[in-house]
Amino acid sequence: MDFNKVLALDLDGTLAETAGDLIAALNVVLASDGVDPVPLEAARSLLGAGGRALIERGYRRAGLPLARDKLDELFAGFLDYYNAHIDVHSHLFPGCEAALDRFAAAGWKLAVCTNKMEHSSKLLLGKLGALDRFAFVCGQDTFGAAKPNPRPLLETIRACGGAPATSVMVGDSITDIQTAHAAGSPVVAVDFGYTDTPVGELGPDRVISHFDQLWDAVRSLT
Repeated sequence: MDFNKVLALDLDGTLAETAGDLIAALNVVLASDGVDPVPLEAARSLLGAGGRALIERGYRRAGLPLARDKLDELFAGFLDYYNAHIDVHSHLFPGCEAALDRFAAAGWKLAVCTNKMEHSSKLLLGKLGALDRFAFVCGQDTFGAAKPNPRPLLETIRACGGAPATSVMVGDSITDIQTAHAAGSPVVAVDFGYTDTPVGELGPDRVISHFDQLWDAVRSLT
């Protein structure tokens, strides 16, 4: 049986620089509770696991407890603000569009697999003019599981008609690397994303520093 070649990419810190808008939304939420704002330079250690985790990490950074029911309330406010200001500072990383075009021309199915909520993911990709490039967009809520659980990646690959062994995950953090390993897919890590540990130390199959390098990295794995 023939399977499509699937390139599944993380969104925040991989496809797009989104830290400015995410941290701005976090700081609106923190300010509503009298918590000091988080500086943008702290983003690398806070982002990567979705909005709820971002809020939890913001409170933990301030040394404050956060009950589950309050987190749900804050997350709703976070999403409202973030979705309304989703592309103020965000942009695709250099070389991203050209790289995606090359894979699409070679017959690869392109997908997004992120811990962002699906609606926010599609909204952002649409604002950045990239949504139509992807055959499937999987958010944290699409299948009721978040990375590093492998289900989002496995279901994304399946939705694109692919198989894990012949698909490649591209991400920027330990979350993406663990997801790919658990799914049985090779993984390419970008070193310009959101992780406070150098991504090359986290066990990816390849590391790239620019999207111009993605084609050769993926071809070396497939």
